[in-house]
Amino acid sequence: MKIGFDGMGGDHGPLETVKGAIDALSIVQSTIVIYGDEAKLNNELSKYKYDKNRIEIVHTTEVIENDDKPVKAIKTKGDSSMVVGLKALRKGEIDAFVSAGNTGALLAGGLLKVGRIKGISRPALCTIYPTMNGASVLVDAGANAECKSRNLIEFAYMGSMYAEKVIGIQNPKVALVNIGAEETKGTPLYIETHQLLKETDLNFVGNVEGRDVPSGNVDVIVADGFTGNIILKLTEGVALSIVGGLKVQIMKNTIGKLGGILLKKNLKDFRKMLDYTEYGGAPLLGLGGLVVKAHGSSNAKAFMNAIKYAQIGIDNNLVAAIKDKVKDFPKANIEESEDEE
Repeated sequence: MKIGFDGMGGDHGPLETVKGAIDALSIVQSTIVIYGDEAKLNNELSKYKYDKNRIEIVHTTEVIENDDKPVKAIKTKGDSSMVVGLKALRKGEIDAFVSAGNTGALLAGGLLKVGRIKGISRPALCTIYPTMNGASVLVDAGANAECKSRNLIEFAYMGSMYAEKVIGIQNPKVALVNIGAEETKGTPLYIETHQLLKETDLNFVGNVEGRDVPSGNVDVIVADGFTGNIILKLTEGVALSIVGGLKVQIMKNTIGKLGGILLKKNLKDFRKMLDYTEYGGAPLLGLGGLVVKAHGSSNAKAFMNAIKYAQIGIDNNLVAAIKDKVKDFPKANIEESEDEE
């Protein structure tokens, strides 16, 4: 097995990607194929001791930048680390591809170079979402700002499969993000989607309000990409504020400092639970190959975990499972999806 890795992606480039790849060797069994500037990658690799049989470098001469226009970049930068890696995935030379590069370009590249699963109208970003009751998954986390009911239904199916195959949740509970628990609440899109989800074979438990998302009472949180991304970013911001606020209060006086010492492990565990680097990346579900989007500001730890989750996806045949699940989609949904091919 081989996992492809964009060595030039992210805010920190080879400095963090290479270290992340080296660290990942201890937790995955795949060979890691790094795409990027060979000289820069080798310069970073020279700093570490590692099994040279498990790291391969494929030299590329171009990089897709964060300010590049996605489709244009994919079409004109054919020798970029991202495009070369995606082509390798399509050809079957690698089993998954991980990148922290331009999100729009990765989505466009996934569609143009890897292709969609037949019956899926749009890929969706599916991220692990930490809650007070373990991990849930949030889908879509930002790939599709505007959606139709059939898209949200597809997201629900794919998110359910991810929760089962990657997190290990059997018969995951699926909920639709909305402004109220009643099935008549929300926009016409969400009212219609709620009714359609009730008719599926998913374990659909109804709507979930924003305040209840972090509770962990549901396993798959379904939303359009606009709403999902706001939920994700707001949660990250609130988590940082809570941790920062606790630090300020603890340091205010001697009693607080003593309490901080007693709660040190608990606070550390709480911070770890909310740390995005623990979860690595978000797969673009619905593509014909496993593509994982890592956070743009990822450090080595985040890259290591993104590679780890790619390995879990490979081991559990995630893409094949989604392909097989398409047959369970409502018939009308499949027909409409194929119209967009």
